[in-house]
Amino acid sequence: MSQFVYVTYIRATPEKIWEAFTTPQFQRKFWFGMHQDSDFRKGSPWRIVFEDGRTADSGEIMESDPPHRLAIKWRNEFRPELREEGYGHCLMTLEEDGETTKLTITHSIERENSKLIEAVSGGWPKILSALKSLLETGSVPPITHQRAKV
Repeated sequence: MSQFVYVTYIRATPEKIWEAFTTPQFQRKFWFGMHQDSDFRKGSPWRIVFEDGRTADSGEIMESDPPHRLAIKWRNEFRPELREEGYGHCLMTLEEDGETTKLTITHSIERENSKLIEAVSGGWPKILSALKSLLETGSVPPITHQRAKV
């Protein structure tokens, strides 16, 4: 199994972070212009959509307990070498911790030396740092994102 875990503390309530993470208009601000398309209910389809409408990743909502837990069955759709690895799993947990919320992302796949996990380990820190900045300061610092050639 391959796994990537990222933990950060954000000066915002779990409800505010959940809203930011599940609202397309807000997501576009911190997710490189992309957004998630889902109603975030257990069993619902889920996908990340590029600015031009193409699907970047797809899957299904496996667990949804707003504003505490969200589990997504996740597969990359635009990079063939990642797509062929199949579905991974992404778990987001939000825990109140005084004036902050502890946000933990655990992204895993039942495959050793996964290229998907290597890819998300570079993306999640940028995405979540941008989310933290946006929620705490109202703006996102300029963050570059190298997209795969498709």
